[in-house]
Amino acid sequence: MKTLVVLGSPNLEDGSLGYTALDRLNYCADIFDPTNNYIICTGGFGEHFNTTKNSHATYAMKYLMDKGVENESFLEPALSANTVEDAVMTKKIMLRHNLDSLVVITSDYHVERVKLIFDEILASFTIEYKGVEHDISNVEKEKLLAHEKKAIDGILNKGLYY
Repeated sequence: MKTLVVLGSPNLEDGSLGYTALDRLNYCADIFDPTNNYIICTGGFGEHFNTTKNSHATYAMKYLMDKGVENESFLEPALSANTVEDAVMTKKIMLRHNLDSLVVITSDYHVERVKLIFDEILASFTIEYKGVEHDISNVEKEKLLAHEKKAIDGILNKGLYY
């Protein structure tokens, strides 16, 4: 069994999922096979992505269930606040269920940093990475890539703390 790990992203104040989350979740739904996959949704709470009373992962799981994914296909959510916590909590969940193969679903602009983090924290696991493209302007994509470059430089210069 491969576990599909859908990384969280911002949702609106009413809990509505943003385009980033929807694109990632739709990709997950498209490749999901109930006979071969479990799903872990990540995302708890944080000022920068979710200030509602429910976790981002709760909204993500509901969205996938509305698309036909059965409750039994979900492992417990990783109620994380950032990408490093995504990896740390995913590792704990995977070990608890004796699983060692995962597909990390994120955004195309985020894959490089995710790979850097997950490859270190889940070094003994078999990992595939899927970077979903979003229909965004070049200006917005450049902003996101600049943020990713800064975050990657921080990891490379200061190390990864977890």
